[in-house]
Amino acid sequence: MRRALLAAALVLAGCGAPAPATPTAGGCGPATAVVESTDVVPVGADPGSALPATVTSADGRAVTVRDASRILPVNLYGSIAEIVFSLGLGDRVVGRDTSTTFAAAADLPLVTPAGHDLSGEAVLKLNPTVVLADDSIGPPEVFNQLRRSGIAVVLIDDEQTLAAVPRHIRAIAAALGVPAAGEALVARVDGEIAEARRAAPEGGPPPRIAFLYVRGTAGVYLMGGKGAGSDEMIAAIGGVDTGTEIGLEKFRPMTSEGLINAAPDVLLVMSEGLASVGGVDGLLKLPGVAQTPAGRQRRVVDMDDGMLLNFGARTGRAIQALAKAVYESCR
Repeated sequence: MRRALLAAALVLAGCGAPAPATPTAGGCGPATAVVESTDVVPVGADPGSALPATVTSADGRAVTVRDASRILPVNLYGSIAEIVFSLGLGDRVVGRDTSTTFAAAADLPLVTPAGHDLSGEAVLKLNPTVVLADDSIGPPEVFNQLRRSGIAVVLIDDEQTLAAVPRHIRAIAAALGVPAAGEALVARVDGEIAEARRAAPEGGPPPRIAFLYVRGTAGVYLMGGKGAGSDEMIAAIGGVDTGTEIGLEKFRPMTSEGLINAAPDVLLVMSEGLASVGGVDGLLKLPGVAQTPAGRQRRVVDMDDGMLLNFGARTGRAIQALAKAVYESCR
């Protein structure tokens, strides 16, 4: 069940009160930190759309949006829907993808019944006037079907980085005819990210953090590196991404040797992934995990799936929560 409030609640791992343990080099004791989800906060009321608006889609097409009364935002990360709601346009959204999990969108019809593939039939049933998407979702045939039906389809570039967040907000706001609301949202998100970056304490060794993408039910065990997205979140809180440090690019299979060489003193995982391997105890059974400083200290930061790699309008708050979770237990 998705949680409604943002928190960095620190709870001691295991049952009862464990014996004191010697902190790692980064000063991290034996605790698990949980970073929970939060709902979106609109930058203001629906400002109304100045349409028609002609924009250049990420695929190079010139698309004219004449009606933004029924919006369908979809992508692999849930970030497009998050931005639309944050612009104050949530009441116009008619459906959602699997990754759009925040509370305000929870009751919307699902248009990705098979994982992250769009159903053309499900989309057309909702009668959207404009579809916002990116290359992380498909198949392309569905977009062509929607275009033939007269629906404006605007693709946003799918770069998932902190630097891309303002660009995505402006592109979405332009397509929906609310550029002023877009600028207000950019200013808010930029301010939250800047504030989050200042949360990292000065002095002392930075926490060494490894991001593990695990899906026990599918047998997927990966470690993040440069370009995975997790590296940007870790750097934003003043940490060292150990996957990048040992030369990993994006996501690579998790190996005992790689983990031991990375020597993280904090493990960062997604909530659903951690649950899929049986929690912290199950995570420690994976090859190499228990042999890391983080594994020996049971130092795991468990972050809601919809927050960590989203790179949407809640990114600043996600960085703030991650910083709090890491630094309150690594002093």
